[in-house]
Amino acid sequence: MKRYRPTSKSRRQMTTISFGDFITTNDPVKSLTHGYKRQMGRSHGEITTRHKGGGHKRLFREVDFLYDKINIPYTIKTVEYDPNRSGFIGLAQYADGEKRYVLVPRGIKVGETFLTSETAEPKTGNRLPLKNINIGTFVYNVEIKPNGGAKLARSAGNYIEVIAKDGGMIDLKMPSTEVRKVPETAWASIGDVSNNENRLVNLGKAGRSRWLGIRPTVRGTAMNPVDHKYGGGEGRQGRGTRRAISIYGKPTGKGQKSRTPKKYSNKFIVSRRRVGKQR
Repeated sequence: MKRYRPTSKSRRQMTTISFGDFITTNDPVKSLTHGYKRQMGRSHGEITTRHKGGGHKRLFREVDFLYDKINIPYTIKTVEYDPNRSGFIGLAQYADGEKRYVLVPRGIKVGETFLTSETAEPKTGNRLPLKNINIGTFVYNVEIKPNGGAKLARSAGNYIEVIAKDGGMIDLKMPSTEVRKVPETAWASIGDVSNNENRLVNLGKAGRSRWLGIRPTVRGTAMNPVDHKYGGGEGRQGRGTRRAISIYGKPTGKGQKSRTPKKYSNKFIVSRRRVGKQR
């Protein structure tokens, strides 16, 4: 981590990642990038997602999460920063000459070669079906269904543990402590996502949140009665209800369950995630 001299109140606590220790180039491949309009949390001018808006302009990198080039080895040419995700990406050049961006695991070095194959060696960076991965292995970029593309464990420092195999399904322990089943024919990459120091970053000032597109969060109790159920009153007030709710009346915080009761994937969950202080 990189720290700064306390030249101001915000500078005193601010920390950033020492990108020079990991990044090998600042120039992305032009053919794999394009501009795009970020979601600002609004639809037809009305707020649909709170606390979103603004943010710095970003260039989108086309990252390959499908990994549909089977049995063709690729070499990592560069390790790069991607403003649209917390993990680092790498420029993968396949043996047939094609170039793609991929999410790289921790500890990767430029020049290393990896393979996506059912017979690939179970080493960090290689990708193979879950049925061919040993119990106890850490994986990332995990598919929920075969050929559906990587959906799970894509954030910096995240990984999923393979804990059991039974009846054509694989039990996975998620970063949230949830245990869920995934078909054994789904694919996953060995290792954990790079940039595990991302969780230690201290933004230091409110402006840095605005650069990221994060707008301020106002407490319900600080609002007026017209704006929130907990608003109004003389002085500070308790909420007066047993369960905390959001501005939309949905359960929020304090370890409450907010998952849809009849969600289609409930049958695949073996153990719900732990919430609150016990986690």
